[in-house]
This record gives sequence, C-alpha cells and structure tokens, in this order.
Amino acid sequence: MLERDVPASVKHVAETNHPGPLEERMQHHPSRITRGLIAALLAAAGTAFAQNAPEWPSRPIRMIVPFAPGGATDFVARILQPRLTEALGQQVVVDNRGGAAGNIGVELVARAAPDGHTLLLGSVGPLAINPALFPKFPVNPLRDLIPVTTIVDVPGALAIHSSVPGTTLKDFIEFARARPNQMNYGSAGASSAQRLMMEFVMIKSGIKLTHIPYKGGAVATAALLAGEVSASLVSVTTFLPYVKTGRVKVIVVVAPRRLAQLPEIPTLAESGFPELTSATWQGIYLPAGTPRPIVNRLHAVLQKVLNDPGTMERLDLGGAQTMVSKSPEEFAEFMKVQTAFWARMVKQTGVEGE
Repeated sequence: MLERDVPASVKHVAETNHPGPLEERMQHHPSRITRGLIAALLAAAGTAFAQNAPEWPSRPIRMIVPFAPGGATDFVARILQPRLTEALGQQVVVDNRGGAAGNIGVELVARAAPDGHTLLLGSVGPLAINPALFPKFPVNPLRDLIPVTTIVDVPGALAIHSSVPGTTLKDFIEFARARPNQMNYGSAGASSAQRLMMEFVMIKSGIKLTHIPYKGGAVATAALLAGEVSASLVSVTTFLPYVKTGRVKVIVVVAPRRLAQLPEIPTLAESGFPELTSATWQGIYLPAGTPRPIVNRLHAVLQKVLNDPGTMERLDLGGAQTMVSKSPEEFAEFMKVQTAFWARMVKQTGVEGE
C-alpha cells in the first residue's frame, strides 16, 4: 500500500498517532494504525449518517385501521390521533381500511414505502390469528412488518339481545342447547379472537350457533341491537354505551379479572372456561425496512403519549387498558408467542378463513 493511496483524513489520524513514514509505521505498529483507520472510518460514517439521517416526519402520517369506524381499534385510534399529531409535529390521519378480516389494511401497510409515514394500528386478529387462518395470504406479519409497541389490551364481552331470556352464561347455554342451530351470533370478523373464543365455548358446552361475521365490532354490535343476531362476542368498548340504557345484556367478560366498569359481570374463566383469560391486544407497526432511527423515535413518542395520565384515563373509561412494550424487540417476541398460541387455537376449533 502506498502513502499516496491513503485518504487524507485517515493519513492525518495515523500521523497523529505516530510520526514517521506511513508504510514503516503500518509495519511496526499495526494495532495502533488499525485503530486509527477504524476511528477515521467511523467518524466519516457518522458524518455521512448525520448528513443523510431521515428528517421524520416530513409530511402527514396515515394511521391505517384495518376495521370499520366505531369499533375497538378505531376507538383507540381516535384517542391517539390528536396526541400523536401534537407529539410528532405533523398531522396524523386515521384511515379505516376494513375488509377481508383485517387483511386489506395489513397488506396496505406491508406494501407501503418504509419511510415512517404509513403505520398500522393492528390487533390480535389480523396480526396473530390470520396467519393460521389464511396460510396463502401474501403478507407475513413477522416478516413484512416491524412491531413498534403494544398499545392496549381490550377485554372482550359476550352480550345477548334483550329478547333472549336469562342474565348469565349458564342461562344462555341452557337456552341455546335446547335450540341447536336455531340461533346465531355475531363477531368482529371471521378471524377475530372473540370468534375463536366463542367457537371454543360452543365446543366445550355442546351448543350449536351459526356464526355471522361482520366488518368490525361496531357493525356486530349494531346487528345485535337490531336483533339480527341473538348474541355478539366483541370488544367490551363497543358495548359500554348501550349497557346503561339496557339495550344489550352483557353476561360475561373475557379478561384476567372483572372490569371496573362492569364489576357485577363475571369473567369467562369464572364461568367455567379457565383457558380463556386473555383479552385482545392492539399494537403499532411499521413496514419492514423502515430505518431504525424512525422506529426508535416512534416508540419513544408512543411511550410518552400512552403514559400520559389523560390518555390512560380516556382509554380506561372506554374499557381499554394501556399496555406498552419496553422495546420493539420485546413486542416482536410477544408477537411470536401470540402467533403460536392462536395457531393452536385455530387447529383446536377447526375454524377456517372465510
């Protein structure tokens, strides 16, 4: 190697470390020269990174909600939207893209430019359950999306129409058992966690109801109010406005413990189904390939927003409990565990994608 071939910046570092002809110094002090070369290269790389670091966000951000307006995911999005807008200094726009059990919205984000200006507010259904229900679906959430953080855990609830007698899960099971295939129930979608839970309850209790999938919990709740279905198992947030008016009867909740908003309603575990204690989580995702500085900044902003007492109070009043991952890596590991769990549930219930 000739001295004239060495970049001036590297030559300067080497000369600073040890005076004398460069070739001689490289032969007699390779470790010191190597350290100098590395330091110079790192410094140059750092300068280049600083000059080319993405200025994010540089324009409005789309928050894709893969369900119709009014459901549990949309409820959370509407609370986060103004707070994220303020924290990021750019307008955050909620974009509802319902359909295909949430797959449409998920694919839209997976195919979006990885520049941090399109993010997904997804939930357990399309992110952890759909991979088992739709094995040919071209998007693999574990491969095509970057999990940033969990947002909330939203308990589920089973509610029955006012025309159905009884006020407990036991009453409902006895009524349905005497009417095999004569009743139906609604859910937020073919691959929703609540649909799988209801199928599990049906298998274990020996009842047969016809499943009616809707495009989101709000639509399923509207169907229950209209008497189109006898029961609906969706996120509790969509039922709360109607419980006080007596338009629906919530008979059981799906949560680790009873809810402060419905303290008299037992959990599904208390009612004879100890396997089903988990609710439905939601989280924020970015397209794979999004630069790490953007991922880290978004995670930090979400931590701040979600730990704000005002945000926590609003979410809690709607039945959603804040749940923030310590890091994107923690959320990624959580995703792997959840994907495996729901794959087992899909196999056990025999549910197929519709």
